[in-house]
Amino acid sequence: MTKGDDAVMRRRNKAKIKKLNNKNTSSNVSARVAAVIAAKKRRKSGKRRQCQGMCFSLPTLDDPFNDRYDKHETETKATKKRNSLQLDKNKNAFVKGKSAVSKKETKRDNNEKPGHLERTKEKRTGNVERAEVHLNGKSCANGHHGQACEKLDCPSKFLILCLNAIENAMRHDGVEQDNPLFVNSWGIEFWKCYSSAKDILETSGSSSTIVQIAWIVATAADSIARKEKEGFSFTGPFLLFLVSSQEKAAKVRSVCKPLKAFGIHTVSLHPGAAIDHQINGLRSCEPEFLVSTPERLLKLVSLKAIDVSGISLLVVDGLDSLSKGDTLSSIRQSISGKPHTVVFNDCLTYTSVPAVQNLLLGSINRLSLNQSVASQSACIIQSVNVWASDEEKILKGIQVLDHAYGDHFHSEPLKVLYVVGKDSKFQNLVSTLKCKGYSISTGSNCIVSHIKNSVEADGRKRPAVSMIDKDHISTAELEEYEVVIVPDFIISMKNYVEILTSMARHTVSGILHSFFTKDDAAHAGQMIEILEQCGQVVPDALRDLCHTSPMLE
Repeated sequence: MTKGDDAVMRRRNKAKIKKLNNKNTSSNVSARVAAVIAAKKRRKSGKRRQCQGMCFSLPTLDDPFNDRYDKHETETKATKKRNSLQLDKNKNAFVKGKSAVSKKETKRDNNEKPGHLERTKEKRTGNVERAEVHLNGKSCANGHHGQACEKLDCPSKFLILCLNAIENAMRHDGVEQDNPLFVNSWGIEFWKCYSSAKDILETSGSSSTIVQIAWIVATAADSIARKEKEGFSFTGPFLLFLVSSQEKAAKVRSVCKPLKAFGIHTVSLHPGAAIDHQINGLRSCEPEFLVSTPERLLKLVSLKAIDVSGISLLVVDGLDSLSKGDTLSSIRQSISGKPHTVVFNDCLTYTSVPAVQNLLLGSINRLSLNQSVASQSACIIQSVNVWASDEEKILKGIQVLDHAYGDHFHSEPLKVLYVVGKDSKFQNLVSTLKCKGYSISTGSNCIVSHIKNSVEADGRKRPAVSMIDKDHISTAELEEYEVVIVPDFIISMKNYVEILTSMARHTVSGILHSFFTKDDAAHAGQMIEILEQCGQVVPDALRDLCHTSPMLE
């Protein structure tokens, strides 16, 4: 039964009134603010304008002229239309209503191939497509690991768009870069470390630069877009960027400012502004990025003006100045769970090790383009002892193992490596360790994972001990060893530096033990230079041994 003209007219008038009301409500704000709000709503809902969707496709080797997006969509629609007409012709009747739609969808689901379904899904969720920019020759992979990042093989196009926006803003402000941001070597290494789902320790020995800040905030913005695409929502800030001063906070915020066009809002908190003004600003804004000094952040958290319990990415910029006092530990306690943490360690001495260990509890990735010994050996304690006899050195080595055994029961055992020579001292050491109940491996490469750990009656595990000849140091995989012991200093200083810069790559609890006697006095001077270069403690006994070495000659 057809509807009357009055019913049709009422429906049209109702639609016109609704459209007019929507137009009046959107005119309460400026056109620019309305555009930002609309862009953020579209980003959260996973929808984009047609012109914006075109920006998320890049030409590839298979499609150099970028024709597949237009043609494929047209062909898909035409195929669907032909299939529906064929179904209706076979039935010799047109069916109306919801039942017809459900029947068509059921028939189409049975006939379409899995590849076609995957392509349709990609079009539907194409706002953060993977760019065909490969770093290692592999295709892109999508995944989720539950923290602030994913294991991916290539950066997304959205990340590159963020970097380009930041670079354009920097160029507008008169800051020129030698190379584009997206080809920066540090940034690419950071992205690889971030995608591995491990915390990052930056050991260049300085605070963050503009390029490093740009890569961090662009990667965080890409993580937000990817997670919202997967259906996750954030009730608080995603990124917390801790800085030491108001000037550094302004610098970080200036880098983040171009991301506002993508719906990423940044708030800077520092003592230079009134706290009431900052509280009012936090109430009227829901920032994705938070840049703050530790003292002002703790003040606002105590006043319940900001909630940082849901932080997913924590960046500590300048550990030397931020680690004074208990501010970092208090902020870390305010964050629930285990956020992805990035630490810029601008203090490479042994005094920074406790603060780093409190922030980075699990496995880490080290990041530094500085090839100096101090940078590559950051957070590795060098323990040098001088003894009167070889028997005392063996006993000291046993004490080191017992200490590692006592501190790590009911957990993953430490990986310990002995660097020895082929002489009678080696046999005495092996027999002594076996009497103590330690398992020994004397393979050339010392793969610790193949060693069976000794288990005590109470269930505690002794660390498996690997032994390697000094001539095989260059071929050994030292990055997994947390404790390395050199009982007889029969190696050269070149080999010592190689061990120091290659061991404990995924932890901040590495220890390198070296034992000296009077026979090793010739190496004492070089050892003192390395210890001072790395900011380590130089024992008085080692200095005395260095002074007596000319007399022995």
